[in-house]
Amino acid sequence: MEARKITRRTFLMGSAFAMAGCATLRRPRYVHPEEKLNVAGIGVGGMGSGDIRGCGSENIVALCDVDWERGADSFNTFPNARRYKDFREILDKEKDIDAVVISTPDHTHAVAALAAIELGKHVRVQKPLTWSVKEARALELAARRHRVVTQMGNQGRAAEGVRQMCEFLWSDAIGFVTEAHIWTNRPVWPQGMYEMPPAQPIPDHLDWDLWLGPAQHRPYNEAYHPFRWRGWWDFGCGALGDMGCHIMDPAWWSLQLGAPKTVDCVRQEGNNPQTGPVSSVIKYEFPERPFKEPYEQSKWYGRMLPPVTVYWYDGGEMPPHPEGVPENEQIGSGDNGSYFIGQDGIATTGTYGGDTRLLPAARMADFQPPDPYIPRVPDGNSYREWIEACKGGPKPGSNFDDAGPFTEMVLLGNAALRAGRKLEWDHEHMVFTNAPEANQFLGRENRPGWEM
Repeated sequence: MEARKITRRTFLMGSAFAMAGCATLRRPRYVHPEEKLNVAGIGVGGMGSGDIRGCGSENIVALCDVDWERGADSFNTFPNARRYKDFREILDKEKDIDAVVISTPDHTHAVAALAAIELGKHVRVQKPLTWSVKEARALELAARRHRVVTQMGNQGRAAEGVRQMCEFLWSDAIGFVTEAHIWTNRPVWPQGMYEMPPAQPIPDHLDWDLWLGPAQHRPYNEAYHPFRWRGWWDFGCGALGDMGCHIMDPAWWSLQLGAPKTVDCVRQEGNNPQTGPVSSVIKYEFPERPFKEPYEQSKWYGRMLPPVTVYWYDGGEMPPHPEGVPENEQIGSGDNGSYFIGQDGIATTGTYGGDTRLLPAARMADFQPPDPYIPRVPDGNSYREWIEACKGGPKPGSNFDDAGPFTEMVLLGNAALRAGRKLEWDHEHMVFTNAPEANQFLGRENRPGWEM
């Protein structure tokens, strides 16, 4: 109980000082490139196991998971790391931590990340960066204020394919893009449930209250943990939250999307106050915007990009097969991917930006790609990219200056789903101007003890 009081006080004081503009900022410790970072893992079961292994070149000093059965693999892999169930205890007791890897369910990302940032710790957070739009904005601002190194875990950003798509489009291979279609086979977990499931006995290896974290209390049921929490609005962000920050990234970066002016739920099946829908189609409209990248090799350099419409499909919904492309030619990766309609052609890429190419295939055979000019990440290793940045290296991709606005854009789609209508977005003031009732879907009040 005392650890929770201490941490809650830290949260409240940090927030109050930040609002007053008089906080004593915590700065990260300098770590020489030949030294090892002291790293803590928060949420080390499931995907978290792979994330902490990705940082295994460093000193893994502490591990935290509310379910020690799920965390057992990581505990066994790093037997010398001290073990915790409450991430607030790690941040209170482990004074020498340099960096934190956060791989909890979506609803706990922001409270854990903000607490670490305010202590001057570098952070890497699984996608989507946050559970809500307001949380994404808060992390972006806090990271900039405390000058910590940050990264969202959409690993495709470090890979070759996304960079190729940027270079293809920026070379004017298909002209300015006016439409993009992005799709996923998610959800691959239950959604469309209208009722909260009944209470079940809490497993001995799970601290259910800690698992709930900032979410409002509800009885335990195996319908939530593990993995199936993604479909429940209190904990996850549905299909869009799971895959949007992966599959939408090629469009986000190459088209310099920024904030949409409107986002619309075109259709959906089975949406309700408890869970995401079984399937959905969402339409984003982006205004004219400047090309901001510094690469003078780009034919788009210094130009204004035209308005673009972006469609998202999930749950078996698929975009129309692009006109002029033979029906037997695969687009994207099949079940997941994106394609771009330009003024002079079509381009497509896969789940994480892989297998980037022009369509139809005959056009790719005659295409001479531009010489690569966007810096590459060795082996496409996003963990190494972040670690080296924590030691003074180049700023990593998907840092929060980029990942914060990107996550906001993605999650605006969920607000449109839940509102069930077209929404007009005021990015600066963070409000829907035509539907004030939809603003409730931009954030929430956390449980006492979990305030941000």
